[in-house]
Amino acid sequence: MNYIVKRSVSDFNRVMDDKDLEILKLIQSNARMTAETLGQTIGLSPPAVQKRLKKLRESGVIENEIAVLSPAKLGREMTVIVQVMLERENRMHLENFKRKMRNVPAVQQCYYTTGEADFILVVVVNNIKEYEEFTQECFFDESNVNKFTSSIVMDRVKVSLDIL
Repeated sequence: MNYIVKRSVSDFNRVMDDKDLEILKLIQSNARMTAETLGQTIGLSPPAVQKRLKKLRESGVIENEIAVLSPAKLGREMTVIVQVMLERENRMHLENFKRKMRNVPAVQQCYYTTGEADFILVVVVNNIKEYEEFTQECFFDESNVNKFTSSIVMDRVKVSLDIL
């Protein structure tokens, strides 16, 4: 299976082969795997794996390597999915809302969407009181928010960023 990926670094295309895809599949669930372990698993030398990882990072296929933290163990036991409808959707208002959401620590994810909601947020807070404070600051004090609906998560059934 071959995929062509546009490189953000230059104008030419790079063909990803099955070994690249195997590397991506492995590191998306454990970014701490060493080149040696990856190489043993897929049948490449550690230097070959390191070279491929470098190209995948430079091309933007690997955007970031992160640690997934346990909200409960850090006292952030409440996750809320929020649909936000704006009053006005011109470019300036959209960019202002996006910028604000990027800077709010409680907002774990923010998506600009089609459909009834303009934005879908994943918000992680300590408790309902902290969520109320979040809504006051981000929605009630924001003149461009028309309305929002909240769904409190009862159980984290699956949490993943895997795409392969």
